[in-house]
Amino acid sequence: TLCGAAAKLKENGAKEVHACCAHAVLSGQAIERINNSQIKSLVVTNSIPLADKGERCDKIKVLSVGELLGEAISRIHSEDSVSYLFV
Repeated sequence: TLCGAAAKLKENGAKEVHACCAHAVLSGQAIERINNSQIKSLVVTNSIPLADKGERCDKIKVLSVGELLGEAISRIHSEDSVSYLFV
């Protein structure tokens, strides 16, 4: 798990552990585990709504993918390059 990996990194000398994930499926006790973990910050996207879950954890920062998805849809519709967005 992410929290377990963070603990191992700290055990082996990491000063801080910052993590990220594109689609944060934070189910069950995930928020509590993150709050109690060695993770200093967790950056996620809003591709899956967190509702109030993110508010219960100061370590979580949510980045919006709305503009990127909108531009990708526009480029597909106008038959422009989508790969342009990622280079």
